Amino acid sequence: MSALLTSASVRRVRDALAAAGIEDRIVELADTARTAEDAARACEVPVGAIVKSLLFEIDDAPVLALVAGDRRCDVATLPAVLGLSGKARRCDAAKVRSITGFAIGGVAPVGHLTRLPTVIDASLGRFQRLFAAAGHPHCVFATSLPELAGLTGGIVSERIATL
Repeated sequence: MSALLTSASVRRVRDALAAAGIEDRIVELADTARTAEDAARACEVPVGAIVKSLLFEIDDAPVLALVAGDRRCDVATLPAVLGLSGKARRCDAAKVRSITGFAIGGVAPVGHLTRLPTVIDASLGRFQRLFAAAGHPHCVFATSLPELAGLTGGIVSERIATL
């Protein structure tokens, strides 16, 4: 196993998957998966099959939005979907790392330093197989919308993503 696959951040994702009873399916890519477009090329799937893990703050509380690679998070509806008031603001790179333990480009939907309220873009259901970051910009794991919802305890919503 490569040093990358045994790094602390990838190991946290592996441990979170194992705790959920999911076998190890993290793969190291030859090319970066830092952006949804990069990940789609590397995984040979449509951009929409890539799960973007986006961190926001609503009234200083961090929340996670898991959005299809070909969509944008609708920050105006995000608070209401979570039952919160206030405005959602995207977190900067330093805050993303301090809250999740991952660098931007490798933020996984699981394995964070802190449990986060999560909303999942229902449009991910267009694809049977999805790919999400696994703790490093060169690592991903395959999943599905139902599995992702179970792993994260997230709310699946048709209202959080726009084209």
